Amino acid sequence: MTFWLGLRLSLRGGREAAVRLALVTAAVAMGVTVLLSTVALFNAFQVTAGRPCWECTTGSAPGGWALGATPGAVLWNHRQDSYAGRPIKRLDVAVLDAEAPAPALPGVPELPGAGRYHVSPALAELMEAVPREQLADRFPGTRTGLIGRAALSGPDDLVAVVGRTPGELAAMAGTVAVDAVATTPPVDDTTALYEHGFGIAAVGLIFPLLVLIGTATRLAATRREARFAAIRLAGATARQINAIASVDAALGALLGALAGIGVFQALRPALADVSITGSRFFPDVVAPTALQYAAVVAGVPLAAAGAALWSLRRVRITPLGVAGRVRASAPGWWRIVPLVAGLGLFAGPVFADGREPDAVLVDVGLALIMVGLVVAGPWLTMLAARLVARVTPGPATLLAAQRLAADPKGAFRSVNGIVLAVFIGTAVAGIVPAVVSGQEAAGGGTLNNVMRASFGYAEAAQGLPLPPATASELLAEVRARPGVTVLPIYRRADTPPWPDGPPPCDPGPGCRPDFLLGHLVDCDALTGFPALGRCAPGTRAVAADFNRLLTGDNMLSVDRNLPLVDPANTAAPAAPAGLPLAAVLISADDPAVREEIRTLLTPYVARAGSAETPVTFAEVAQARAVLLDQAERVALAIVALTLLVAGCGLLVAVTGGVVERRQPFTLLRLCGTPTRTLSRVVLLETAAPMVLAALVAAAAGFGVAEPLVDQLAIKSAPPALPGPAYFLTLGGGLLAALLVIFTGLPLLKRVTAPDNARFE
Repeated sequence: MTFWLGLRLSLRGGREAAVRLALVTAAVAMGVTVLLSTVALFNAFQVTAGRPCWECTTGSAPGGWALGATPGAVLWNHRQDSYAGRPIKRLDVAVLDAEAPAPALPGVPELPGAGRYHVSPALAELMEAVPREQLADRFPGTRTGLIGRAALSGPDDLVAVVGRTPGELAAMAGTVAVDAVATTPPVDDTTALYEHGFGIAAVGLIFPLLVLIGTATRLAATRREARFAAIRLAGATARQINAIASVDAALGALLGALAGIGVFQALRPALADVSITGSRFFPDVVAPTALQYAAVVAGVPLAAAGAALWSLRRVRITPLGVAGRVRASAPGWWRIVPLVAGLGLFAGPVFADGREPDAVLVDVGLALIMVGLVVAGPWLTMLAARLVARVTPGPATLLAAQRLAADPKGAFRSVNGIVLAVFIGTAVAGIVPAVVSGQEAAGGGTLNNVMRASFGYAEAAQGLPLPPATASELLAEVRARPGVTVLPIYRRADTPPWPDGPPPCDPGPGCRPDFLLGHLVDCDALTGFPALGRCAPGTRAVAADFNRLLTGDNMLSVDRNLPLVDPANTAAPAAPAGLPLAAVLISADDPAVREEIRTLLTPYVARAGSAETPVTFAEVAQARAVLLDQAERVALAIVALTLLVAGCGLLVAVTGGVVERRQPFTLLRLCGTPTRTLSRVVLLETAAPMVLAALVAAAAGFGVAEPLVDQLAIKSAPPALPGPAYFLTLGGGLLAALLVIFTGLPLLKRVTAPDNARFE
């Protein structure tokens, strides 16, 4: 009976109840849509990260490839390639016994024979769009099929499976014999990072959603309490009153959850085009599970019912009305202590004296800042309200400031969900542009169009240096291209050319051990790459350590080690042209020429068995910049969505505040107060806490970003400010939230009409 009474009061309680129900439904629907979108992307990421990693397959060295191999085994050579910065997974295979069943490769019904190859749909499309010499010539033979999705991470994956003869593949270094393809998920260091990011996004969205639900349950609280008192007078118990309030709140939340699911279904096709990890997911995996749908449908109404009960915790409903209301105490200055302590920790011992930061101190500092932002919000709101009341004239400002100062906790409650999102978004937006610009400016920006191709550093490493004759052939072909500058990097001979043996230590700064100085470069060729350094006058060749330059995936760390050659480097007694070629640096400004050179290098890299893909240093920087830009976009998306959800919460707060103060506002209008003045009061007391929270959180975010940027010691690029996307997101989000608030102001004119005045 109590349930049906609460349901009847919600559905047939007049215009006020209908408006309240519609507002709660719309606001919760928006929050649920955002939450389901985050969950769907997380599910797609997990499915993709958990797929069988055929690329992780390992095998045994094929000694006597035709005689000693396991029956049904194939020769397997997997390596990376790239085109214009896009990675290409390439697998060369050779079937040893056509009669025995070969290992099954996911997505490939049958391994291609010699002279045939399969490619992914995205690679097939790319091959048709560019000249053959830039891409298609890397894959000998005829294309005979497309690779299925079981072998792909997403529709944008570039993958090729090339059939070769056993003799061709056995001659390629790095070839192994494989009798079973790996089926375990890949081990990726970034998986935990992405999962942590999704967790932060979920918390950043659930928290304002709960705040929104809690705010909605307080809508027209005084009017409902009067109604509850009348029901008590009719004989209802306090427990029955709680049940009626719970049904009232849960109904709107349930309708909102169902509406949010419907909106999410309409947005799913667009959501499938979102790139989180650098490429899109398959559309059908971007979806919540049935259990997650059920959790939303059940959990959101339960959260609303709990919030309704929590909102009545300070109120005791009696048959004669509301009694025992407890007035909250004013927030104290101590609330600012965690925030100041966290910022002080970052500015002080965490990043002091250029030392490597302590991970524990970093985590403690961040935790203190995030907790401090939420705790200090009411106190800062109270101070700001008191200051505005003193220095700003006008009745609207005075009324709004006094209300904020009287209840700063309630004023800040509806916007505290945006604090963490704006803080995280600002910190990321303050760090990413500086790191990206530093990556692109390594070596003064002169290395961006330089391609590196590594063949091997030593016999113990993966890949073997090219023999002198092969090296001369390659260098001649590369130098024949127009607009090309080449720096060969040779490997020192096993018997050093110095008559008394190699020096135990490089006499240069830091006295590096001799085994790191395994490279020799010609000083005349080095002049074409001034960022790498210069030799002493009269020196023909020098020994240097090029390992980090050839293998590093972080251009900031590469830039810190430049120049690699200076007059103090050990001089070689003769030109190194007759030594094996360990790597080559090729400078070419024309992108088409670079792709032709990459195609030219493909067989040489395969012959050496190197695992390093020929890439330009701009592409090295781009690979890291893509991840950083994705992190920034996700953070800014969380900020924008959280501001929007906060705006819905403020709309509910505006509506509730207007309904609650219908009588005093009506009396003010009878006394001659213009409606626009009352609208300014409502707008100021709801928008001011949101703007204040955003500014404080943004200041804290920049306070965290600055020490981190300084710690990175980016010396090649000027300080970079957050990009336009950050300011558009923050400003646009605040503007959208304010526009949402404006939609609730017309209610003020209707409910405060002089005809509604009552005198009791």
